Amino acid sequence: RLGAGRKPAPSFWKRFTTMLKNLWSKPSSSEAGPKRLWLDLGDLGDLVNPAGPHEQWQDHGLGLLRTILHQNGLMTDIASTRACGTWDEVRQAVAGYDILLMNVRSYTFPVGYRSAKIFKEVNPKGLVLAGGMHATVALDEMEAIPEFDKICQGPGEKTIVDLVRDPDAFPRVILGQGAKSMAEWPMIDRTLWPKPNSWKLARKFHWPLEPECGWGPGPVATIITSRVCPWQCVFCNENSYIPNMGRRPVEAVIDELNYLDQKYGVGSIVIHDSMFFQNPSWLQEWLEKYPRQARKLWPYWAAGRADTVRQWPELFEALIKETNWNTVSIGFESGSDRVLRIINKECTEEDNYFTIDRLTRIGDEMEAQGKKAPVFWSNIMLGIPGETREDAIKTMRMVKYTKRILPSISFYAPYPGSALGNQLIAEGKSRMTKENYHRFPDDEKVVGIDYQFYRELLAGKFDHEINKGLPSLIQQRRSVYSDALAKA
Repeated sequence: RLGAGRKPAPSFWKRFTTMLKNLWSKPSSSEAGPKRLWLDLGDLGDLVNPAGPHEQWQDHGLGLLRTILHQNGLMTDIASTRACGTWDEVRQAVAGYDILLMNVRSYTFPVGYRSAKIFKEVNPKGLVLAGGMHATVALDEMEAIPEFDKICQGPGEKTIVDLVRDPDAFPRVILGQGAKSMAEWPMIDRTLWPKPNSWKLARKFHWPLEPECGWGPGPVATIITSRVCPWQCVFCNENSYIPNMGRRPVEAVIDELNYLDQKYGVGSIVIHDSMFFQNPSWLQEWLEKYPRQARKLWPYWAAGRADTVRQWPELFEALIKETNWNTVSIGFESGSDRVLRIINKECTEEDNYFTIDRLTRIGDEMEAQGKKAPVFWSNIMLGIPGETREDAIKTMRMVKYTKRILPSISFYAPYPGSALGNQLIAEGKSRMTKENYHRFPDDEKVVGIDYQFYRELLAGKFDHEINKGLPSLIQQRRSVYSDALAKA
């Protein structure tokens, strides 16, 4: 019973709905002029009830460009398809705006063009400004969507302000201009990223930082120190999108991490560079300054290549031991020299095994000292055209040989803009279209590939052949990798 004069506490549902309203309220810009909305793209529901942690990563391109716009007095609101459960919710989110901005990647192209169509239905006089990787690698597909009023190719940080301020001054297709160096970039205002849109997700998301994904404790600070991988692998389209640019200064990276820790508390770092372990002079400066100048020696995930590890093994080892690089992402891709040549990886089986043995020894030494051993996050690709069963078995033998590994296995996907992708698309062998440019793990992406064999391979049905040549203790390691199949 309630005492005299006491009011009953609000119901759970009232408190819950109030929290959601505050969490995902539709902001209104106070400035005069057109109402602008930036729509973050991704699968419906990924910021409500995501299938996995990686669906929750935030878009650094969105963050950078919105920061630049706001610093120049061009305010935008934010919505996200990932925060919507249905397309009707997307319709409600985009209604009432004059300008819609989107960063379109190949795998978000289906969501992007459907969102543009919905925007035009509810805002017939509105303008859609779209940029991003797909605008560069598949311009024909972008131009075929009449709802895309302006299409910006390439980087946009030197173009976005003028384009948004006066879209009519530009032709439909614009060649964007980027900075010469990342040193010119402002620090991203992370509060401009979309928020999680459920009570359950918000509890563990740590917005505006990001949730842990198994690589290190949360909150996670994701950062970029270099923008482009200079290698020319035929499965990748990154080099066709943005030219090389100067790397972000080491001290600027550390200063941002210290700021984020002081303001929000950082648990670990994910360095989202396609290729962190390059430019040895920069890495040497990171080695010298990060342990001394950072508020904490946060563990981090970062990517390298087997050939550069073999080229600079001492530097690699020092970074592991002295900077807490505890999750090492290496795109081994294949354990077969034949396939490595097909994909123009410019690495060899020998490079791969050298890198595996090196990190295994480092990990053994660290464990003997009572320290946590580093682990590989290993990107493995199966179903590459030209790969034989023997090649695939050699690849899985390499995976099994690796002592400490978080395997990320995918079926090859022929994305436009990549050399092999363009070839397969031209030959009519790609199963990917604008309707299903997606990275679902089990999708059959290329005509003529025996996907049933690969499913059986990952299910352990060829373990006897994989074990040939492996020491008996290694033969006893994991044999089923079906759950390691990831998006391509």
